[in-house]
Amino acid sequence: MIGAAGVSAVPDSARVVQHEGLKADPSNHLLMHAMAPNVSGVIGSAVAAGIMLSFLM
Repeated sequence: MIGAAGVSAVPDSARVVQHEGLKADPSNHLLMHAMAPNVSGVIGSAVAAGIMLSFLM
């Protein structure tokens, strides 16, 4: 589920992880834990885009 949460589709992929975690164990509350790699994926994408643009310009 960590890999699924790392996708930069905020907040949809975190909601999918929350839903799947609740299927496995109804006492799981993973939404905010899934948002951390989700947001870091967005930040990583922005940094990578900035580096690529710096090479092109």
